[in-house]
This record gives sequence, C-alpha cells and structure tokens, in this order.
Amino acid sequence: MPLFIVFEGGEGSGKSTQARALTKRMHNTDRPVILTHEPGGTPIGNKLRHWIKWGNHLTPETELLFILAARRQLLAEIIRPALRDGVTIIVDRYYYSTIAYQGYGRGMDVHLLYTFNNFVTEGLQPDLVVFLDMEPKAGLIRKRCKKDRFEQEDVIFHERVREGYLDMARNDPDRWFVIDATLSRKEIEDLIWERVQKLSD
Repeated sequence: MPLFIVFEGGEGSGKSTQARALTKRMHNTDRPVILTHEPGGTPIGNKLRHWIKWGNHLTPETELLFILAARRQLLAEIIRPALRDGVTIIVDRYYYSTIAYQGYGRGMDVHLLYTFNNFVTEGLQPDLVVFLDMEPKAGLIRKRCKKDRFEQEDVIFHERVREGYLDMARNDPDRWFVIDATLSRKEIEDLIWERVQKLSD
C-alpha cells in the first residue's frame, strides 16, 4: 500500500535532509517512492516558488494565492497520480505550512485557510506528518545561505509559526510524529524509519 508522508518544520530544522534520507532508505528496500516539495515540484509551481520566496512587495493575500496555486498543481501532476499508481509520496511541506506560516505567523484567519486548503486538496490528508521541532533561534542560526522572505522574518514570527505547528500536532496526535530536531541526524533518521515501518506493516 502506498504511503503519503509529509515533512514539516521551521527554518533550519533539518526536515529536507530527513525527507531525502527517508526517500533513499525506501529506495534501498526497493519500494517505489517519489520525493517532492512545496511550494514547487512542477514547472508552474517552481515559477511560483520563486515569487513566493524571493518576490518583493508581495501582500500576504498574494503570497497565499501563489502557494495555493502551486499546491493544486503539485497535487494534480505528482501526488495524486503517484498514489493511484501505488507509489509512496514524500512531500517536503504541505498545507500545514500554510496554517503555520500564513495563519499563525502572518495572522491570517486560520479557519478560512483550512477552507481554502480543503478546496485545493479535496480533503487529501497524509498518513504521517513528521514534524522536526526546535527553538526558532537555533534553527535560524543554522541557515547560513542567502535568506529568503520567510527566513528574514523576526524571531517572534517564527515562534508563532512553531506554536502553530505544535497546536496542530496536539490536535491530531495519531497522524503527527513530533521529533526533537536537536537530536543527531542518525537518531532522527532511525526514529522516522521505525515509525514508517509500523505504518507499512
């Protein structure tokens, strides 16, 4: 049975690294798997990603609409076809990022965001959400490359984002797997693999 697994986390949490590690591990066990990411993952989505992360003078509403459009395209081109074909799909970010960043972070109406996302995703939810949790200050210190629009936000913004994630995890504990992102990379990788194996049984 194919799995739909989402990785979430604040800046510098290591979620992308762990998403790649899980994908590699599944490949090594000959399981069909596709790794993709949000925003982006498709030609249209990647163009929108550039504006979302690097565009100047975007209003919060414009930012949101770009994200939703990129998500819809990714679902149509990659996620749903993969699941129909029996392929496990691993996604670096999903609609939970919108709730955390645009809702808790930017202060947009969370209930309205859920409505928009339900329309875009047609209610498709993952089997597992892996959330790599760490203090925002520590995560931002890890980011040494040129910082995008979100990484340039102040620590208070990122603290609100983290609280959004933790609220979602508390409200859906069976789906969410919260991991201390300060653990070693190998420890985190092993914890995730153990959880995924249980889903596969």
